[in-house]
Amino acid sequence: RYLARAEELTATDTEDSALNYGVVVDCGSSGSRVFVYFWPPHNGNPHDLLDIKQMRDRSSRPVVKKIKPGISVTAAAPEQATPYLRPLLRFAAAHVPAQKHKETPLYILCTAGMRLLPERQQAAILEDLVRNVPLEFDFLFSKSHAEVISGKQEGVYAWIGINFVLGRFDHEDEEDAVVTVALGDQGKSLVRKRTVGILDMGGASLQIAYEVPDSGAISSPQQEEAAKSLLAEFNLGCDVQHTGHVYRVYVNTFLGFGGNFARQRYEELVLNQTFVHNRLHSQQTGLSPKMPFLDPCLPVGLEDTVTRGGQTLYMRGRGDWQACAKLLQPLLAGSNSSQDSLVGAYKAPIDFSNSEFYGFSEFFYCTEDVLRLGGQYSAPTFTSAAQEYCGQRWEVLTQRFRGGLYSAHADQHRLKYQCFKSAWMYQVLHEGFQFPLDYPSLRTAQLVYDREVQWTLGAILYKTRFLPLRDLRQESIRQAHVSWLRLSFVYNHYLFFACILVVALAIVLYLLRLRRIHRRQLRSAQHTLLWLDKVVVPLGQGNVP
Repeated sequence: RYLARAEELTATDTEDSALNYGVVVDCGSSGSRVFVYFWPPHNGNPHDLLDIKQMRDRSSRPVVKKIKPGISVTAAAPEQATPYLRPLLRFAAAHVPAQKHKETPLYILCTAGMRLLPERQQAAILEDLVRNVPLEFDFLFSKSHAEVISGKQEGVYAWIGINFVLGRFDHEDEEDAVVTVALGDQGKSLVRKRTVGILDMGGASLQIAYEVPDSGAISSPQQEEAAKSLLAEFNLGCDVQHTGHVYRVYVNTFLGFGGNFARQRYEELVLNQTFVHNRLHSQQTGLSPKMPFLDPCLPVGLEDTVTRGGQTLYMRGRGDWQACAKLLQPLLAGSNSSQDSLVGAYKAPIDFSNSEFYGFSEFFYCTEDVLRLGGQYSAPTFTSAAQEYCGQRWEVLTQRFRGGLYSAHADQHRLKYQCFKSAWMYQVLHEGFQFPLDYPSLRTAQLVYDREVQWTLGAILYKTRFLPLRDLRQESIRQAHVSWLRLSFVYNHYLFFACILVVALAIVLYLLRLRRIHRRQLRSAQHTLLWLDKVVVPLGQGNVP
């Protein structure tokens, strides 16, 4: 297993004619990236997935290229969509062997930036790509290969990618924990390797995805309707008849619950509450630097200002992590819409006694960049470190930063809002998603086995899931052809010897017939001579004088 992981970091052997390739373009909101993947022929086991890896160039660097801005800039001129992607497609075409282009699938998948456009503009951009990309590139590309994917699809692809890299779809390996999965409505179940859930907090949104082994009981029609939109059931296997790779995954995205957006919501909440309190009690809190609002979510002594709608609130940090966490609780409810509420949203049940989660992005930055606690998460340890950090004076924190005590990824923005974001992460995890304080199976990470895992890996795994079946059928036909050739070869040998035998027998019969005819002719000749003797002699005797 470890040798296989090491091999993934070496240059791809493009001279190997047996390798297959695939190209995925991620058209995001701020830019687009192209990823090139490859895989060897399927091993022949219908229960195994394709062994897809990211392609690496001769310098062993991942074959990936990014351009800015996002493809949504072509909304006003959709005929520019293909020229926009041309640099990425040329880059991919230069790395995939030319003789493989016609059999290399190309997928152009658009995410958040395109989802914000009207459907008419989305369709126009996709139509331009479907019409013009095949005119310039020989990749295997059709209308179904270009689409705007939903947040749910993106979450499913991310979940697939992470679990694939972790080897959780390899059911023959019994080293890891297992889980019992209910299949369909027939009451059937199977025991297989346990998958991991993912938590991902960006700047604007929060996403969670995890397998639901048992559909469980739905308590209300509202929950049933929510479950339909938030649960995705799919078969990763190459044969729909095999249920070993059927997964039921809960995916939900919460807009406005990312770290930066949550800070903006918090500042608006504090500003409004402070001004209302000032009017009711005739106070001047936060209206000048001399009478600032004491913000428990900023380090001690740090001064900051918040401006909204022409109003400015002056703030000074007091570094009280517990008070900060308490202030953030109302933000979990979001707006009045249940869809924007982390507390009121439908969440499929999690078996915390037999589950495992990975936390990415802000979950990792919050634990690692300053607190240096990335990896296995422990709520008591994290809480203690976060409280200690918040309680430090701003001058001490900046001195530690200049002294190189924090991660190389840490910057002034991280130092300034680490207290807030650590409290927000804690509330989201334990109050929003109801993770127990003693939950032992959460790991925060940026890389998996020393590489960044993109949702595009999960996308190509899902899109190419039926290719092994094609290979298996071709192999079956090839083996049948070989068997027929072998059988026909043996059969032809027997036929050849039979023909020789028949010809030999015919010759013998012909010779015997000739011999019989010859004997008959000899007997006929002898009879003729005898008859002549009897006739000629008497005639001679009759003429004697």
